[in-house]
Amino acid sequence: MKPKAPIPEISGQICWESPANIALVKYWGKYSVQLPINPSLSFVLRHSVVKICMDYEIDPKTRLQLLSFSLNDHPREDFASRIQGYLSSLVPWFPFLQHAQIRIRSQSTFPHSAGIASSAAAFSALALCLCSIEAEIKHNTTDGADFLRKASFAARLGSGSACRSVYDGFALWGNTRLLKGSSDEFAVRLDEAMVHSAFHHLKDSILIVDSHKKKVSSSDGHALMQQHPFREKRIEQANRNLETLVLSLKTGDITSFGEIIENEALSLHGLMMSSNPGYILMRPSTIRLLELIRDFRRDTGTHLFFTLDAGPNIHLIYNETDAGNVVPFIRSELAKYCEDGRWIDDSKGGGPRRLVC
Repeated sequence: MKPKAPIPEISGQICWESPANIALVKYWGKYSVQLPINPSLSFVLRHSVVKICMDYEIDPKTRLQLLSFSLNDHPREDFASRIQGYLSSLVPWFPFLQHAQIRIRSQSTFPHSAGIASSAAAFSALALCLCSIEAEIKHNTTDGADFLRKASFAARLGSGSACRSVYDGFALWGNTRLLKGSSDEFAVRLDEAMVHSAFHHLKDSILIVDSHKKKVSSSDGHALMQQHPFREKRIEQANRNLETLVLSLKTGDITSFGEIIENEALSLHGLMMSSNPGYILMRPSTIRLLELIRDFRRDTGTHLFFTLDAGPNIHLIYNETDAGNVVPFIRSELAKYCEDGRWIDDSKGGGPRRLVC
């Protein structure tokens, strides 16, 4: 039997910034340990990001401990306990963690726990930090496919959708015949050849209807899919929608693209309302905004579409070339239905980046 490599005694600091992603085909429901019942597809954002700075000391004489965790300069014991559990769960894949003392400072540019994939950004940044420490210990590089695949795998164990945030552009998570190498255990990036130029410069304007923490967490929502009466039909629908969406991305069919992402958004919330117990995350302003968006598209012919994650806030998806029409519409007609008139001007981004600490 090959002897285990000794745990080195090292210390340092590592910082990564990782983006939220917006799912176009939604992942809803899981089995085993954070594995999806259906494949999903998303793209990462440019400005909605979480920055993680991790101070670490690895000493064979100590045991794993998260010494502190802060979010936007405020200690968060509720998040700290979740992160401690996450780090403990990763020891089989990152043996150095069993002897690590860690401090984490986190900064977010957008509301957390409000349905804008804050956990995806946070856990992908955490996973990238851990993979960078491992690379330093093993004297490996941090720019190859194997590095990103392991980061995606590790991010998934913290938050399923986080596995898609380690890549730039579009990413697919879940085993499907549509993409070679796809897996339930990690996400894969869509090659540029699979994406028409019509989708190279997408905008995502996020309408903040309610920035408060959701009353029902995504984890609880996923659990309710186990006994959901529409579970099997949802799996069929998601796979069908994914196939249509991948074809739309390849051919540049913007109309079909919009139809699919709106269908996915409304299906997601329909699943929440029809679960047992059922619940509603949309707000009256959410409904009014959706009506106004559809009216604007009908009246102007602008390719403006919406999607929602598990929350009341709306993502407006459109091409950068249409911003001259869409942004004035947001300011004059939509912002009044947002919390304090707030909305985030975002776009398809370039993925995570390592920062100088």
